[in-house]
Amino acid sequence: MTPRLTLRPLGPRDVDAIFAMMSDEETMRFWDWPGFRDRQTVAEIVDAQLEDVASGRAVYWAVALTPEGTAIGSCDLSEIDRHHARAEVGFLFNRSYWGNGYARETMEAVTAFAFEELNLQRLWARFHTGNLASQRLLERLGFSREGTLRGHIIREGLRRDCEIYGRMR
Repeated sequence: MTPRLTLRPLGPRDVDAIFAMMSDEETMRFWDWPGFRDRQTVAEIVDAQLEDVASGRAVYWAVALTPEGTAIGSCDLSEIDRHHARAEVGFLFNRSYWGNGYARETMEAVTAFAFEELNLQRLWARFHTGNLASQRLLERLGFSREGTLRGHIIREGLRRDCEIYGRMR
């Protein structure tokens, strides 16, 4: 929980809200895949995320305005490596809610959870070069640029570079 938001475990009830985000081309502009057209594919992605949660490799949350409300976003700690005390952070918000500070508020809570509850020592994030909103958010959260992964992603037949940002506890 944050002052304005509820972070609850992601679940099957969130598939429609996640599909609404992941089917929007503008929202997906800087993602590894273009917007999804098939709800079933998004349901399979959520199922795979829930398997990662069950195995301890990740934590995925739905972000909502109220405890029972529809998800307006999602966030995660993935690739959790307890031996090296590190994880990747990620977030996605419905475009209708951009510009309200929800991503920052959410990621402040996720970062605190990672460091305080999971005792992780390092977090990292990857985003497509040119995604200035993610870059600014991560910098406000104390992440620093660590490098560029050249041609890291193939999307629609074109290679895209990704930036890596990290933060130590």
